[in-house]
Amino acid sequence: MARRQKLGAADVAWLRMESSVNPMTIVGIIGFDEPMALDDLKRLVEERLLIFERFRQRVVYSGSTPMWETDPHFDIDAHVHRAGLAEPDSKASLEELVSELMSTPIDFSKPPWQFHLIEEYDGGSALIGRLHHSIGDGIALIHVLLAMADEMFDPARATPSYGRERSDESLADRLLRRAGKTIDGLGKVAAGAITGSLDAIQHPGKAFDLARQGMSIGAAASKIALMSSDSKTRFKAPATVVKRVAWSVPLPLDDVKAIAHGVGGKLNDVLMAAVTGALRRYLRGHREPTRNIEIGSVIPVNLRPYERAFDLGNVFGLVFLSLPIGIADARERLLEIKRRMDIIKSSAEPAVAFGILQAIGAGPELLHGQVVDILSSKVSAVVTNVPGPREKLHFYSNPLRRIMFWVPRAGDIGLGVSVISYAGEVMLGIATDAKMAPDPDALVAAFHEEINALKEEFG
Repeated sequence: MARRQKLGAADVAWLRMESSVNPMTIVGIIGFDEPMALDDLKRLVEERLLIFERFRQRVVYSGSTPMWETDPHFDIDAHVHRAGLAEPDSKASLEELVSELMSTPIDFSKPPWQFHLIEEYDGGSALIGRLHHSIGDGIALIHVLLAMADEMFDPARATPSYGRERSDESLADRLLRRAGKTIDGLGKVAAGAITGSLDAIQHPGKAFDLARQGMSIGAAASKIALMSSDSKTRFKAPATVVKRVAWSVPLPLDDVKAIAHGVGGKLNDVLMAAVTGALRRYLRGHREPTRNIEIGSVIPVNLRPYERAFDLGNVFGLVFLSLPIGIADARERLLEIKRRMDIIKSSAEPAVAFGILQAIGAGPELLHGQVVDILSSKVSAVVTNVPGPREKLHFYSNPLRRIMFWVPRAGDIGLGVSVISYAGEVMLGIATDAKMAPDPDALVAAFHEEINALKEEFG
């Protein structure tokens, strides 16, 4: 029998979040300047991706325990496919294909990832990737996928699944200590902090006891537990199966930095403010109220040390940011976003959220569902912002033109916003539940309008 390895607790949490209406699959698209042949892509994957053993492994169960097991029938042809578009060279047709793939659960009888290659698109090629969140978080997967580039490929980075098994509990210990927890006895720290965080989510009254102790962990758990649900908008509805995606044209990164410099803020402040303004414009364009409206968002935060950037698995926390849709003035809205972001930067929220993921992954599945329902009831959007490579990359000398990806949304969260920078440009991607917002391209257009407005005032 093939060797098996238990999934990490956080990886189990994301595996359990899989649902028919919100598959837990990270979807990405890479554009190339030149056409790429399917055989070349297969050779590239075999040489540069499959050195990571995880991509040859599928999820099996030993009783109720999920395990990674090397697929005895692994066949690259089951994972790397040629795709076609209804209308060649049509961005709308490509967005439709990505939407269809995002709406489709992945096949767990095989290692849970797939590539779909449009060999000729817009003078080059387009590659769509689908990778289940249980393999790793967005940061790890981007590092591993971009490690296939000529400039970054290093066979020594191969990370066998056996022989260096990560201890999730000890990692949680370190993160919680870093966040400011100072109790003697590392075992008590991990058990007490994780259990306390989860207990605070389930029993908000107890969160006050944690907060009164003056601990950053307790304060962060309190905030998560006591957050009210965000405003009732079209994005606050039960999720459905069909998804829609759209993405922007690239924007010069220097333009966004100039806006940030104009208000003494950071790049993230400007991007989050532009997303907020775009949502406001979108709601107003659909004749929906914006007065006093707040849309709750959750933002993944990387907790993995740089030296472990290529380790697979999930090592990230979450922070919660309420987007002030009700603020009409762009300057005031940007400054308010900056104020809220500044508070978050010194918060222990990411470590607390990581502890919660560990706890629900290790705990009973019934409890997992309850916690996901509680957390997803407080937000309507997942927002990711990933800094990509500053220089152009190449795959077999083929220049990589664009990168975009979307992380999945748990529970009934129906809106995904992705921002990624690459080679001096930044792009926005929108993923929506089709019933909540069937026209994500309108949100992309609103984002461009908001960036232009901010450039006029601050750039």
